[in-house]
Amino acid sequence: MIDDHPMIIEGYQNTLQFTKKDTQELFIDIANNCDEAISYMEKSIRNERPYDMLFVDISLPPSSDGAMNSGEDLAEYARKILPEAKIVILTMFNESFRIHNIIKTINPEGFLIKSDLTSSELASAFQAVLNNPPFYSGTVNSHIRKAIASDIVIDEKNRKILHLLSQGVKTKNLAAHLDISLSAVEKRKKQLKDLFSVEDGQDETLLNEARKKGFV
Repeated sequence: MIDDHPMIIEGYQNTLQFTKKDTQELFIDIANNCDEAISYMEKSIRNERPYDMLFVDISLPPSSDGAMNSGEDLAEYARKILPEAKIVILTMFNESFRIHNIIKTINPEGFLIKSDLTSSELASAFQAVLNNPPFYSGTVNSHIRKAIASDIVIDEKNRKILHLLSQGVKTKNLAAHLDISLSAVEKRKKQLKDLFSVEDGQDETLLNEARKKGFV
């Protein structure tokens, strides 16, 4: 279990110990940052007792060498060195772009938004991920359903443009975030406004329409 808030981890740990099945025995290691998590993961491989499941918080302090900046980076690393381990993502982030990106890059067996989380949901998620993954919490499923129901298909760069605009980033600064030219950004914004049938040309109208479709 990897989270930088010890009390939260204690709650997770207690819930799983109290709700596990009689046939299950849990051995739980706790890490509070990326460096500790990497050390535990590599030790589990050396000892030939690789982890069955990892609970990873997205908001973690970066690793000391700067190679990992979040739990997202850590989960990607875990996929490479512990390919059999089931990964459960826990996060406060509930924006459509972040949810979509985490599913695309990590494809976790469990994905829980902390604001959705109750003890019973955590217990259900644990058993489901062990026996019949994936298990996604309500907010994650809602975003997925909206995206599937929409007849609009947009690529990753356009999703990122919507996300950055929703965070208050100005158009003139978008190019630096996306590694494309300003003219390419303007062209993509026009495509998005056409896709979402934005008639007044305003960014706020675009964002409102994108929110309705679950893209922001």
